[in-house]
Amino acid sequence: MKNIFNKINELKSNIKKVIIGKDNVIDYVIVSLLSQGNILLEDVPGVGKTVLAKALAESINLDFRRIQFTPDMLPSDILGTNVFNPKTLEFEFKKGPIFTNILLADEINRTSPRTQAGLLEAMDEGGVTIDGIFYPLPKPFLVIATQNPREHFGTYPLPESQLDRFFMSLTMGYLSLEEEVRMLNEQKLEHPLDKLTPVWEKEDVFFIQEQVKQVYLDKSILEFIANIVRATREDPKISLGAGPRGSISLMRASQAMALLRERDYVIPEDVLDCSIPILVHRIVLKEQIESVRQKREEIIKEIIERVKIPKVKVPWR
Repeated sequence: MKNIFNKINELKSNIKKVIIGKDNVIDYVIVSLLSQGNILLEDVPGVGKTVLAKALAESINLDFRRIQFTPDMLPSDILGTNVFNPKTLEFEFKKGPIFTNILLADEINRTSPRTQAGLLEAMDEGGVTIDGIFYPLPKPFLVIATQNPREHFGTYPLPESQLDRFFMSLTMGYLSLEEEVRMLNEQKLEHPLDKLTPVWEKEDVFFIQEQVKQVYLDKSILEFIANIVRATREDPKISLGAGPRGSISLMRASQAMALLRERDYVIPEDVLDCSIPILVHRIVLKEQIESVRQKREEIIKEIIERVKIPKVKVPWR
């Protein structure tokens, strides 16, 4: 286990060379990667979303691509299409930009529901089906989709059923004054991303993803997770609570978070710290308000304060 903990710390430290002051966001991104889940990143432009995705890809020596979504984009622009080859007189599949390891789907709500559905279906199935033939996506595969929460004109909001397909929803936020000064100082001559070198290989991702599944979950922790998710379905301020996929995601995220914190068993704090990013996009409020995300976070905090925290028994301790 010590080697795994060291590897994870090595990855975190490498990304921190580029992303300043966002340690918790880096942790959640690594949790998603190790849990094989995709991320919805909701924030204003210019806070480092693209740099974060590039830093992760560079640190693991993975392929990276970015798609800027627009209203006129078609599913084939992302997935690929069959193209006729006049030399062979046959159709050949030309892969779209989704065939990569880490995909930054920038402003996903700018494109049509049809194109959004094409991307989300490929995320779910781990591949693309064109004319009845299935083309698997590379592994590991991670989508980081972004939305600007401040601009709604000309956008196509993702419906609840599609939001549920994202493992986590995160925000980055602005830097503090000290962090911004440090960032400026470190970028006076060159961007830290230019000299970032890989510390992981693909095989490390596959191995640690399997180890996450082995992290011990006491029955009391499973009940704790179920009680939190069920409480979102019973809260009077919520019209639609999180489904079973939310429970499974919270369980897996808690296991990955435990491993990040150098433990091979989950404690209630792991569950609590993963609850908001896992559940915030999976609930629908009864009240129509402007700061929806902030209100959702407040309600989830209220819910987890009401649920009794279990005392965990670890058999070998």
